[in-house]
Amino acid sequence: MVGELEEAEFPELFRSYSENERHWRARREFILRNLPPDWAGGAPRPAGRIDQLLSLSMVWANHLFLGCSYSKDLLDKVIEMAEGIEVEDVPQFTTRDEIMKKVTIQFRISELALWG
Repeated sequence: MVGELEEAEFPELFRSYSENERHWRARREFILRNLPPDWAGGAPRPAGRIDQLLSLSMVWANHLFLGCSYSKDLLDKVIEMAEGIEVEDVPQFTTRDEIMKKVTIQFRISELALWG
């Protein structure tokens, strides 16, 4: 992990202008939990690794707060990385497949009522 003083400042460099406090706190924790251990203190930080971590943090936050969908492998990876992070009042989303299943069932029930 980064040094104590830097730990407080380092992630703030990556906060999005439009990111609200609740979303940022969760994403910040994701970033801090997943920083490679060799980044302690003044160790060099390869740009590619931080870019990947920031991208994964955005995938997780977008999925969690906005209901965005991604490939199963990617979601499995970010959910594993976020294990143990507690976020209150997470919105519940209905997927297109869930909506279509409900509509199909309602249609079939209506169809049975007409012909039954």
